[in-house]
Amino acid sequence: MRQLLSLSRAARLVGVARGTLQQKIQSGELASFDGMVSGEDLLRLYPAAELESDIGFERVRKIKDEAFGRRMRERLLPSQEILAQRLFEQSRELADLRVHLQRYHAMVVQLRERLHQAQALGSGDASAQAARLGALLDGELEAVLGESAAPNALALMDDMLRVMSAHVVLRPSRHEFFVDGADTILEAALRAGLALNYGCSNGNCGLCKARVVSGQVQKVRHQDYVLSEAEKQQGYTLLCSNTAVGDLVIEALESTAPSDIPEQQIVARVKSVQALGDGLSLLHLQTPRTNRLRFLAGQSLTLTAGGNSAQLPIASCPCDDRNLQFHLAHGAQGDAAQSAFAGLKPGDAVTLFGPWGDFVLRADSTRSIVFIACDTGFAPLKSLLEHAMALEASERLCLYWLASQPGGHYLGNLCRSWAGALDNFSYSPVAAEHSDATELVRRIGAEHADLNAFDIYLAGPEAFVDAVSMDLLERGFPRTQLVAAVV
Repeated sequence: MRQLLSLSRAARLVGVARGTLQQKIQSGELASFDGMVSGEDLLRLYPAAELESDIGFERVRKIKDEAFGRRMRERLLPSQEILAQRLFEQSRELADLRVHLQRYHAMVVQLRERLHQAQALGSGDASAQAARLGALLDGELEAVLGESAAPNALALMDDMLRVMSAHVVLRPSRHEFFVDGADTILEAALRAGLALNYGCSNGNCGLCKARVVSGQVQKVRHQDYVLSEAEKQQGYTLLCSNTAVGDLVIEALESTAPSDIPEQQIVARVKSVQALGDGLSLLHLQTPRTNRLRFLAGQSLTLTAGGNSAQLPIASCPCDDRNLQFHLAHGAQGDAAQSAFAGLKPGDAVTLFGPWGDFVLRADSTRSIVFIACDTGFAPLKSLLEHAMALEASERLCLYWLASQPGGHYLGNLCRSWAGALDNFSYSPVAAEHSDATELVRRIGAEHADLNAFDIYLAGPEAFVDAVSMDLLERGFPRTQLVAAVV
């Protein structure tokens, strides 16, 4: 029987991006059956020797966690109770399968006996035909019962994956993600780059309420919000307080455009101010646990503190909604407001307004992406990059970073770590003395034979953004695939 897997599950089993499998389907290398792929076809493209080693996959996950600005923590296994329930569900499926196999076996044995009886009682052609069918059935049955073929490596890995993590499908979007360790469904969805509707993420507001279509959930966090009896009967649950026991299908709305995100006002606290280089600092703000910020990657916030106000792009991923990062250019490189924010101390209060802007990933595009940054234009692109990594929808991610000042590639080590850990990411630092906007566009065009197959996200000073945009459009690049922001 053909083993069909969803793209998300198949990509996770072989340790590649979902976008890579989508590209192979489009090129005809991998057959697709209503959005599913065959385990046999997957094994043909990714031999069992690769499936047996997940060191590279774990290294990618580690880099992703570090890149997303998450606090260093041990990746916990599911609780003993959740593990026990998942094993119980699998054992029940196995028991059902055994019952069906026993019934089929009994039916085949009974059929064989009747054929033998027909052979003994019949005569002529009917008896000869019964004999031939009986011999064929005996041979096939003996072959099946005596078969000792090696187990399917992909099937074994899939069984283990189902114990260690739960597969969740969202309706109506059909997006998929996995719930790992002790994560709630909401935490897992945010880490996967999905923008589900939520508020406090602490069990108080009820905004993350969703309906369970199939599967089982279990409460792992306290909640004060009380579901009505009617909601319970319809299968509603709070995503921030529950985890998935096994594979799950839920109905939940997602934010796909900036207009879907409400304007918010939050008082955050300074966690740290860290020097990134000469005249550059990393401002790390932390929101209250009960009032986290909802935003899309690439958006900006208005920061107010001590009578100073500035609108800055968020340089961190929405998957960590409490810890917000901003890249400050101060001193000779920045303005007075950013210099004032660079002087804040841990514990100082900062009022946040927003989010603002439509410099966000195209939700409906699976094209590979080229990111082009100049100086602190890297800040919003960093947020977009981390989001794109989490979504795993793009086959290739390429970053070109032009620095107008010495030491301008202030997070170059982070970019190199991404390039070392991720097969589908490349990083090209560019010094201003070796390139201008026109030369940079020429270089990018030379390195990508079909640049029109990419989406391009561009961020930096206004003069740089205008020059690169003009050069790209003059070369025939589609305007609809170019997204730009002035930083």
